[in-house]
Amino acid sequence: MAKHHDSAMSEQEWQTRVDLAACYRMVAHYGWDDLIFTHISARVPGPEHHFLINPYGMMFDEVTASSLVKVDLHGNKVVESDYDINPAGFTIHSAVHEAREDAKCVIHLHTNEGVAVSALEEGLMPYSQQSLFPLASLSYHAYEGVALNPDEKTRLVKDLGDTQFMILRNHGLLTCADNIPDAFLFMFIMQRACEIQLKAQATGQPLISIPTPILEGIRAQAEQVTRSAGGGLAWPGILRKLNRINPGYDQ
Repeated sequence: MAKHHDSAMSEQEWQTRVDLAACYRMVAHYGWDDLIFTHISARVPGPEHHFLINPYGMMFDEVTASSLVKVDLHGNKVVESDYDINPAGFTIHSAVHEAREDAKCVIHLHTNEGVAVSALEEGLMPYSQQSLFPLASLSYHAYEGVALNPDEKTRLVKDLGDTQFMILRNHGLLTCADNIPDAFLFMFIMQRACEIQLKAQATGQPLISIPTPILEGIRAQAEQVTRSAGGGLAWPGILRKLNRINPGYDQ
Protein backbone atom coordinates (compact mmCIF):
# COMPACT_ATOMS: atom_id res chain seq x y z
CA MET A 1 0.00 0.00 0.00
CA ALA A 2 1.24 3.46 -0.83
CA LYS A 3 1.73 5.60 2.24
CA HIS A 4 0.60 9.20 2.51
CA HIS A 5 3.12 11.98 2.99
CA ASP A 6 1.07 14.08 5.39
CA SER A 7 2.40 13.21 8.84
CA ALA A 8 -0.54 15.03 10.46
CA MET A 9 -2.94 12.45 9.03
CA SER A 10 -3.82 9.46 11.15
CA GLU A 11 -3.25 5.91 9.93
CA GLN A 12 -7.03 5.35 10.31
CA GLU A 13 -7.88 8.30 8.07
CA TRP A 14 -5.44 7.10 5.41
CA GLN A 15 -7.00 3.62 5.49
CA THR A 16 -10.47 5.17 5.15
CA ARG A 17 -9.22 7.18 2.17
CA VAL A 18 -7.79 4.07 0.50
CA ASP A 19 -11.01 2.09 1.01
CA LEU A 20 -13.21 4.97 -0.15
CA ALA A 21 -11.14 5.53 -3.30
CA ALA A 22 -11.38 1.78 -3.97
CA CYS A 23 -15.15 1.96 -3.49
CA TYR A 24 -15.43 4.77 -6.07
CA ARG A 25 -13.39 2.79 -8.56
CA MET A 26 -15.40 -0.40 -8.08
CA VAL A 27 -18.65 1.52 -8.66
CA ALA A 28 -17.11 2.75 -11.93
CA HIS A 29 -15.95 -0.78 -12.78
CA TYR A 30 -19.53 -2.05 -12.60
CA GLY A 31 -20.82 0.89 -14.65
CA TRP A 32 -22.92 2.27 -11.81
CA ASP A 33 -21.44 5.76 -11.97
CA ASP A 34 -23.24 8.73 -13.50
CA LEU A 35 -20.31 10.71 -14.94
CA ILE A 36 -19.36 12.94 -11.96
CA PHE A 37 -22.82 13.33 -10.44
CA THR A 38 -23.25 10.89 -7.58
CA HIS A 39 -21.36 10.46 -4.34
CA ILE A 40 -19.94 8.08 -1.80
CA SER A 41 -18.99 9.62 1.52
CA ALA A 42 -17.20 8.22 4.54
CA ARG A 43 -16.71 9.57 8.02
CA VAL A 44 -13.15 10.15 9.10
CA PRO A 45 -12.39 8.18 12.31
CA GLY A 46 -12.14 10.47 15.33
CA PRO A 47 -14.24 12.85 17.42
CA GLU A 48 -14.73 15.50 14.72
CA HIS A 49 -17.66 15.10 12.37
CA HIS A 50 -15.46 15.23 9.29
CA PHE A 51 -16.14 13.38 6.06
CA LEU A 52 -14.39 12.42 2.86
CA ILE A 53 -16.06 12.94 -0.51
CA ASN A 54 -15.04 12.93 -4.15
CA PRO A 55 -13.36 15.92 -5.76
CA TYR A 56 -16.02 17.47 -8.01
CA GLY A 57 -15.19 16.93 -11.66
CA MET A 58 -13.15 13.78 -11.21
CA MET A 59 -14.48 10.59 -12.77
CA PHE A 60 -15.06 7.73 -10.32
CA ASP A 61 -12.34 5.56 -11.90
CA GLU A 62 -9.79 8.36 -11.33
CA VAL A 63 -10.41 8.93 -7.61
CA THR A 64 -7.36 8.41 -5.40
CA ALA A 65 -6.92 8.28 -1.63
CA SER A 66 -5.10 11.62 -1.52
CA SER A 67 -7.49 13.46 -3.86
CA LEU A 68 -10.55 12.88 -1.64
CA VAL A 69 -11.71 16.13 -0.04
CA LYS A 70 -12.24 16.40 3.74
CA VAL A 71 -15.32 18.43 4.68
CA ASP A 72 -17.49 19.17 7.70
CA LEU A 73 -21.22 18.44 7.98
CA HIS A 74 -21.99 21.63 6.05
CA GLY A 75 -19.77 20.65 3.14
CA ASN A 76 -17.07 23.20 4.01
CA LYS A 77 -13.51 22.07 3.34
CA VAL A 78 -11.61 21.52 6.59
CA VAL A 79 -8.27 20.88 4.89
CA GLU A 80 -6.99 22.94 1.96
CA SER A 81 -7.50 21.10 -1.32
CA ASP A 82 -7.00 21.97 -4.98
CA TYR A 83 -10.40 20.42 -5.57
CA ASP A 84 -13.91 21.58 -4.80
CA ILE A 85 -16.88 19.41 -3.91
CA ASN A 86 -20.46 19.44 -5.17
CA PRO A 87 -22.30 20.97 -2.18
CA ALA A 88 -25.73 19.97 -3.56
CA GLY A 89 -24.49 16.40 -3.88
CA PHE A 90 -23.32 16.29 -0.28
CA THR A 91 -26.74 17.37 1.06
CA ILE A 92 -28.25 13.87 1.16
CA HIS A 93 -25.04 12.47 2.64
CA SER A 94 -24.74 15.12 5.35
CA ALA A 95 -28.38 14.54 6.33
CA VAL A 96 -27.79 10.80 6.78
CA HIS A 97 -24.41 11.17 8.50
CA GLU A 98 -25.80 13.74 10.92
CA ALA A 99 -28.85 11.65 11.85
CA ARG A 100 -27.16 8.26 12.04
CA GLU A 101 -24.06 7.71 14.16
CA ASP A 102 -23.76 4.23 12.58
CA ALA A 103 -23.76 5.60 9.01
CA LYS A 104 -19.99 5.81 8.61
CA CYS A 105 -20.33 5.32 4.85
CA VAL A 106 -23.18 6.47 2.60
CA ILE A 107 -23.45 5.47 -1.06
CA HIS A 108 -25.98 7.17 -3.33
CA LEU A 109 -26.20 6.14 -7.01
CA HIS A 110 -28.39 6.69 -10.07
CA THR A 111 -28.05 3.29 -11.77
CA ASN A 112 -30.43 2.61 -14.67
CA GLU A 113 -31.89 -0.41 -12.93
CA GLY A 114 -32.11 1.31 -9.54
CA VAL A 115 -33.96 4.29 -10.98
CA ALA A 116 -36.21 1.96 -13.01
CA VAL A 117 -37.25 -0.01 -9.91
CA SER A 118 -37.69 3.25 -7.97
CA ALA A 119 -40.32 4.27 -10.55
CA LEU A 120 -42.31 1.03 -10.17
CA GLU A 121 -45.32 1.47 -7.90
CA GLU A 122 -44.57 -1.83 -6.15
CA GLY A 123 -40.87 -0.98 -5.83
CA LEU A 124 -38.49 -3.81 -5.02
CA MET A 125 -40.23 -7.18 -4.92
CA PRO A 126 -39.16 -10.45 -3.24
CA TYR A 127 -38.37 -12.25 -6.50
CA SER A 128 -34.81 -13.32 -5.67
CA GLN A 129 -32.64 -14.40 -2.77
CA GLN A 130 -30.66 -11.19 -3.41
CA SER A 131 -33.78 -9.10 -2.73
CA LEU A 132 -34.08 -10.50 0.80
CA PHE A 133 -31.09 -8.49 2.07
CA PRO A 134 -32.47 -5.07 1.09
CA LEU A 135 -36.05 -6.10 1.92
CA ALA A 136 -34.90 -6.90 5.47
CA SER A 137 -34.02 -3.22 6.02
CA LEU A 138 -35.57 -1.10 3.25
CA SER A 139 -37.16 2.34 3.21
CA TYR A 140 -38.55 4.62 0.49
CA HIS A 141 -38.41 8.39 0.04
CA ALA A 142 -40.84 10.16 -2.30
CA TYR A 143 -39.45 12.42 -5.03
CA GLU A 144 -39.55 16.13 -4.21
CA GLY A 145 -37.51 17.70 -7.00
CA VAL A 146 -33.84 18.11 -7.89
CA ALA A 147 -32.47 20.29 -5.07
CA LEU A 148 -32.88 19.19 -1.48
CA ASN A 149 -34.24 21.88 0.80
CA PRO A 150 -33.73 21.69 4.58
CA ASP A 151 -37.30 20.46 5.10
CA GLU A 152 -36.74 17.56 2.74
CA LYS A 153 -33.59 16.55 4.62
CA THR A 154 -35.78 16.10 7.71
CA ARG A 155 -38.29 13.98 5.77
CA LEU A 156 -35.57 11.90 4.13
CA VAL A 157 -34.00 11.12 7.50
CA LYS A 158 -37.42 10.27 8.96
CA ASP A 159 -38.13 7.95 6.00
CA LEU A 160 -34.73 6.30 6.33
CA GLY A 161 -35.28 5.57 10.04
CA ASP A 162 -32.83 2.88 11.10
CA THR A 163 -32.75 1.08 7.72
CA GLN A 164 -29.56 0.35 5.75
CA PHE A 165 -31.15 0.44 2.27
CA MET A 166 -33.24 3.18 0.70
CA ILE A 167 -34.97 3.59 -2.65
CA LEU A 168 -35.38 7.25 -3.57
CA ARG A 169 -38.42 7.35 -5.85
CA ASN A 170 -37.70 8.40 -9.45
CA HIS A 171 -34.12 9.08 -8.37
CA GLY A 172 -31.96 6.16 -7.32
CA LEU A 173 -30.57 3.95 -4.58
CA LEU A 174 -28.88 4.61 -1.24
CA THR A 175 -27.09 2.36 1.22
CA CYS A 176 -25.43 3.14 4.52
CA ALA A 177 -23.34 1.06 6.90
CA ASP A 178 -20.83 1.48 9.67
CA ASN A 179 -17.98 0.60 7.28
CA ILE A 180 -17.15 1.02 3.59
CA PRO A 181 -17.01 -2.71 2.64
CA ASP A 182 -20.54 -3.35 3.97
CA ALA A 183 -22.00 -0.21 2.35
CA PHE A 184 -20.49 -1.36 -0.98
CA LEU A 185 -21.75 -4.93 -0.60
CA PHE A 186 -25.23 -3.64 0.33
CA MET A 187 -25.29 -1.58 -2.87
CA PHE A 188 -23.96 -4.54 -4.90
CA ILE A 189 -26.77 -6.78 -3.59
CA MET A 190 -29.54 -4.18 -4.00
CA GLN A 191 -28.38 -3.33 -7.52
CA ARG A 192 -28.34 -7.06 -8.41
CA ALA A 193 -31.84 -7.50 -6.96
CA CYS A 194 -33.07 -4.62 -9.18
CA GLU A 195 -31.39 -6.09 -12.27
CA ILE A 196 -32.88 -9.54 -11.62
CA GLN A 197 -36.36 -8.13 -10.99
CA LEU A 198 -36.38 -6.15 -14.24
CA LYS A 199 -35.14 -9.15 -16.24
CA ALA A 200 -37.83 -11.36 -14.70
CA GLN A 201 -40.57 -8.76 -15.29
CA ALA A 202 -39.40 -8.24 -18.88
CA THR A 203 -40.33 -11.83 -19.75
CA GLY A 204 -44.00 -10.98 -19.20
CA GLN A 205 -44.43 -14.39 -17.55
CA PRO A 206 -46.18 -14.86 -14.17
CA LEU A 207 -43.67 -14.38 -11.36
CA ILE A 208 -43.20 -16.34 -8.13
CA SER A 209 -42.53 -14.29 -5.01
CA ILE A 210 -40.56 -15.63 -2.06
CA PRO A 211 -43.18 -16.87 0.44
CA THR A 212 -44.33 -14.28 2.98
CA PRO A 213 -43.31 -16.33 6.07
CA ILE A 214 -39.71 -16.42 4.79
CA LEU A 215 -39.77 -12.69 4.11
CA GLU A 216 -41.23 -11.95 7.55
CA GLY A 217 -38.60 -14.17 9.18
CA ILE A 218 -35.84 -12.26 7.40
CA ARG A 219 -37.34 -8.92 8.48
CA ALA A 220 -37.58 -10.09 12.08
CA GLN A 221 -33.84 -10.83 11.99
CA ALA A 222 -32.94 -7.70 10.01
CA GLU A 223 -29.96 -6.77 12.14
CA GLN A 224 -28.40 -10.24 12.05
CA VAL A 225 -29.09 -10.51 8.31
CA THR A 226 -27.40 -7.24 7.38
CA ARG A 227 -24.57 -7.87 9.85
CA SER A 228 -23.86 -11.27 8.34
CA ALA A 229 -23.73 -9.93 4.78
CA GLY A 230 -19.94 -10.17 4.95
CA GLY A 231 -18.62 -7.05 3.24
CA GLY A 232 -15.35 -7.47 5.10
CA LEU A 233 -14.92 -10.99 3.70
CA ALA A 234 -15.30 -9.81 0.10
CA TRP A 235 -13.25 -6.62 0.44
CA PRO A 236 -9.66 -7.98 0.29
CA GLY A 237 -10.53 -9.77 -2.95
CA ILE A 238 -12.09 -6.57 -4.30
CA LEU A 239 -8.84 -4.70 -3.56
CA ARG A 240 -6.80 -7.44 -5.28
CA LYS A 241 -9.05 -7.19 -8.32
CA LEU A 242 -8.62 -3.40 -8.40
CA ASN A 243 -4.84 -3.78 -8.18
CA ARG A 244 -5.06 -5.90 -11.34
CA ILE A 245 -7.52 -3.80 -13.37
CA ASN A 246 -7.17 -0.21 -12.14
CA PRO A 247 -4.22 0.24 -9.76
CA GLY A 248 -3.29 3.56 -8.16
CA TYR A 249 -6.37 4.19 -6.03
CA ASP A 250 -4.14 4.02 -2.94
CA GLN A 251 -1.98 6.97 -4.03
